[in-house]
Amino acid sequence: MKVGAIKIKGSAAEWLAELLDVKATDLLAIGVQIALLIVAGLLLGRLLSGTAARLAARRGSAQGVMITRRFVFYAILVLTVLAVLDTLGVSPSVLLGAAGILSVALGFASQTSASNVISGVFLLGERPFSVGDAIVVGETTGEVLSVDLLSVKLRTFDNLYVRVPNETLIKSEIVNLSRNPIRRIDIDLRVAYDEDLDRVRALLRRIALEEPALLQEPEPIIWVDRLGDSAIHVRFLVWASNRGGFFDTRSRVMEMIARAFAKEGVAVGYQKVRVDEPGGTGAAVGSLQGPDGGP
Repeated sequence: MKVGAIKIKGSAAEWLAELLDVKATDLLAIGVQIALLIVAGLLLGRLLSGTAARLAARRGSAQGVMITRRFVFYAILVLTVLAVLDTLGVSPSVLLGAAGILSVALGFASQTSASNVISGVFLLGERPFSVGDAIVVGETTGEVLSVDLLSVKLRTFDNLYVRVPNETLIKSEIVNLSRNPIRRIDIDLRVAYDEDLDRVRALLRRIALEEPALLQEPEPIIWVDRLGDSAIHVRFLVWASNRGGFFDTRSRVMEMIARAFAKEGVAVGYQKVRVDEPGGTGAAVGSLQGPDGGP
């Protein structure tokens, strides 16, 4: 069994040596040289990509750093493969011919990928968002995890992983929820017609002063939006910091309004529906509406 295995290995080495037009005794040296080239290429790729990323971080955004790191690493990887092929004695003209045929084939097969790469370059230059920003694209809202040449990865607020092609982003409206340092909280209220609006304004101003996360500049706005069928619609517009905890702040403000209205006895608006029973008199039935006008 051992003799047969040695013969098989020996014949394979001879066949490979004949294919590469080298002596069988040189195969070991070529193998070591190829191994050293691969190790050196990987180490050099990591070193140069890390250096390029640090230089890009001084001027660019996080997504620019990511793309620069990967571009440099893959460029070194391609050069390493070319060096390995040259060590094996593969002719450069053969490589160029194969690359030409491959590029034509890939051009037909990957038109969408090419469009995504071009769109990624435009996104990198325009920078409508950065890694860590919360954005809205179509019906998807999430935090930007990475910006690559082909797509952008998002994590939604319910922890779903979403991949959005760059071409889709270029063609879509993008809402960046994190770009500006402050953001406005809009709350719609329904107040009964017989309620004192000055008292409502005073309560809302007091809430704006008591909640430390709310800003006093720009000043809170309280206005009558419209007169409904059974209630006066009041809008409470107040500004808050957009650097984390925005939705927690909005929730606290809503709770403060509900408690203040209940404590002070502020009558909220009810949508009233008249139901006529056969042979009887009509009765008004109220449907409770919340502070934001919802059921």
